[in-house]
Amino acid sequence: MGSPKPLLPWGPSTPARAGLRTGEETLIEYDIRQLREAGVDDVVVVLGHRAAEIAPIAESAGARVVYNVRYRDGRATSLVAGASAMPSCDAIVVASVDQPRPAAVVRRLLAEHAGPVTVPAYRGVRGHPVVLDGALLSELRAATDETQGLRAVVEREGRAVREVEFETAVVLLDLNTREDYDRAVSTYFGEVKR
Repeated sequence: MGSPKPLLPWGPSTPARAGLRTGEETLIEYDIRQLREAGVDDVVVVLGHRAAEIAPIAESAGARVVYNVRYRDGRATSLVAGASAMPSCDAIVVASVDQPRPAAVVRRLLAEHAGPVTVPAYRGVRGHPVVLDGALLSELRAATDETQGLRAVVEREGRAVREVEFETAVVLLDLNTREDYDRAVSTYFGEVKR
């Protein structure tokens, strides 16, 4: 991406490739705010690369920061670090900073969550975030990249996974490249208003 994804400017007036202007949010601030507005009580942000730069922003946005010292060992290590920092709970929302979702999506997933796993879908394609029963916390704590991490936890539940169909492709958005980001900045906020 060329810069840390959590620090990318994110808002309806954000011009692609522009720097952050006074009053604008970063992607991580937006994500934390949306989770809070959706009713998530404890937002845990797992940081690895450039954590010292991102942590103060995440904390001031209302998240609890957890450091993943093993982040170079694979994505599942962040899942384990986050799950290990969580007490027992009723439900867990697993979200990624590069998959921004409006509060309405998360709120609906939580409202329709009937366990053990609930996922959004658009035209039959599963998206994110994933909502899991708190009873699956121990499985998240044991996740490894070799066992396919979160994907394996979801797949083990098989037919018990509840898909919630959405009328917008925003549940599939994933900002992997600068082109993805540029395209999303120009369309995302129009999509979430629908």
